[in-house]
Amino acid sequence: MTALVVATAGIAAAQPSVVGGERVSLAERPWVVYLTDSSGFQYCGGALVASDKVVTAGHCAVDRLPEDVRVVVGREDKLSASGQSVPVDQIWLHPGYRRDPAAGADVAVLTLTRPVRARPVPISADRDRGAPGRVATVLGWGRTSETGPVSEFLMGAQVPIASDDQCRRAYAEYDSRVMLCAGYKAGGVDTCQGDSGGPLVVDGELVGITSFGEGCARAGKYGVYTRVASYAPLIQAQLGP
Repeated sequence: MTALVVATAGIAAAQPSVVGGERVSLAERPWVVYLTDSSGFQYCGGALVASDKVVTAGHCAVDRLPEDVRVVVGREDKLSASGQSVPVDQIWLHPGYRRDPAAGADVAVLTLTRPVRARPVPISADRDRGAPGRVATVLGWGRTSETGPVSEFLMGAQVPIASDDQCRRAYAEYDSRVMLCAGYKAGGVDTCQGDSGGPLVVDGELVGITSFGEGCARAGKYGVYTRVASYAPLIQAQLGP
């Protein structure tokens, strides 16, 4: 099985991929996108939530100008010419973001310069959809092991939502009001560098945004995700009427 990891090299370096997963198709999930800088370097993931709006992590948007960011839609293989690279017109960064994903409010919304023809993913406002024990899917083009290269292809893996107690034991900074975590106690499946900002979905709805973690797929160190339900009204407000 191809490895799939979406996590960070450390709490401060929050740029996760998917470890312990496998290659998946965009045909079933056309709303998965990735972000590049103006040179084409892929540094984060995201989720298309409207024809011209992308949800990503706050740490993927902080200190970046719209003209320096591109959103790549419909490109499963990063080395292919499929899909399109769309410039960004505006960046909304949660006003409470404090340059530290572990402090919460790690969410941003990008407005594209033009709409794209791809099916968006619904935003979940239901906290119960991210309840412990639910099976979630993580997706991204990040590293496939903690010290390995980033993936050329879109990768995906299934991970169980962990309990708040498990998450607090793993990270003193964990705040269940605005975060959730997922993975296995034994490790082996996780997000990793390059996956930050990418989606965690349950039953076809966006429940989490890849935020931070310690290493990738380490035992007892779950991946931590921004809890979308906690920010759903603010996100919806950015989408317009």
